[in-house]
Amino acid sequence: MIPSWMVIGAVAFAVEFGSFFITPRDVKWFAQLSRPRWLVFEPLIPFIWTAIFICGAASAYIVWEHNPGSIVTWLLMGLYLLVEIITVTYIPLMLRFRSLKTGEIIGLSGFIAGVVLAIAVLPISAIATILLVPYLL
Repeated sequence: MIPSWMVIGAVAFAVEFGSFFITPRDVKWFAQLSRPRWLVFEPLIPFIWTAIFICGAASAYIVWEHNPGSIVTWLLMGLYLLVEIITVTYIPLMLRFRSLKTGEIIGLSGFIAGVVLAIAVLPISAIATILLVPYLL
């Protein structure tokens, strides 16, 4: 049997491949946007999101290990997956539609799904909920 942490990690890694649907033409549009002066950490964003996804996967692992295989746990895993899919589709869809408004809508829906997930996870594990805080920030 494959350990649950490996399955959760593999699913999270597989969903990350959604970010490869970015074309050079889309990146050119994004590069031409003006940025605020305070946005000096932009080169660190991939590392920041990697850490956030690791926290999310660790949270999912804790929830799964609390009650593996139950219907509630499977529903929560589906919600974790939804939050990750929303997050990964943010940039490709914003770039594809060349619309910051699209990014705002996707970002807000991801935040709402993340809050719902954190509230649903709280009765199961405070640590799993705390691991979701970086995503919400």
